[in-house]
Amino acid sequence: MKYIYQFVLTSVIIIALNSAAKAQDHRFDPPWNTPPQSSVMFTVPGIDNVPDLFGDINDPQLVIFFAGNQFMCVDDLLTAFKKAYPQYQRVFAETLPPGILAKQIAGGSVTIGNMRITLKPDVFTAGKGLIDQMADSFTYTAPYAYNNLAIMVQKGNPKNIKGLTDLAKPEIRISMPNPAWEGIGKLIEKAYVIAGTETLRRKIMEDKVKDGSTYLTQIHHRETPMRILYNQADAAPVWHSEAYYQKLIGHPTELVEIPASQNVSETYVAAQLKTAPHAQAAKDFMDFLTGPTAKAIYNKYGFTTK
Repeated sequence: MKYIYQFVLTSVIIIALNSAAKAQDHRFDPPWNTPPQSSVMFTVPGIDNVPDLFGDINDPQLVIFFAGNQFMCVDDLLTAFKKAYPQYQRVFAETLPPGILAKQIAGGSVTIGNMRITLKPDVFTAGKGLIDQMADSFTYTAPYAYNNLAIMVQKGNPKNIKGLTDLAKPEIRISMPNPAWEGIGKLIEKAYVIAGTETLRRKIMEDKVKDGSTYLTQIHHRETPMRILYNQADAAPVWHSEAYYQKLIGHPTELVEIPASQNVSETYVAAQLKTAPHAQAAKDFMDFLTGPTAKAIYNKYGFTTK
């Protein structure tokens, strides 16, 4: 009887420990912001969780497509905008990768899971290069914020990552934005060449991709922090603001600076669409985004606003 009791007790403990571990599998999952209040709050980590769609999808008075790496600013931006322009209370925003948003603009829709969205944006914000490529789509454009690169690592920097050249080491697992639809990916490749010539870029982006030690993300501003936090990656080149934000909200990560001589910068540009369904709202948001309140919000989250 004693041994049966010990066996049962041990089994219960093992089950409890396994349940606790599984319960923590999603402990770092987004959304990392405060979702809007509704009569039913139903977010299920890993199943029903849509962190890059913000606000009111029904009959919006303004639709904004933000390049995804600005997701951390959206709560504060929309709250401040609604206060400054109280006539606009139903605002919808997306923070998907800029290349995906550009395809959505061109094609007129996007499907996420089982949801199809056909809303047309009034304002699109992205890096200067992409906005310049799409110049014929806009009535006018304006720069409003700036960023450069950093390396995100696990808390304590256990692999002792000091710079970009360390990422070529075979034992270092890298989370890397896919240059096919992430503008930051192309800029990181440029930084690799500056730091270690084409040899470094090829090692990280070709050799290590083939052997699996470089993982190319589909939505780096979500996947990359999670891969670091869940010990699936050791290091990740990211926007400085992204590494800054993870520390700001208390996640166990570190920020490794990249020296200016090896770094690259980005200019974020807002653009009003020629096809904007809400032209006056778009103009008002453009004015707001380039004003002092919005600049203070971007500074709060690790961007610069010259």
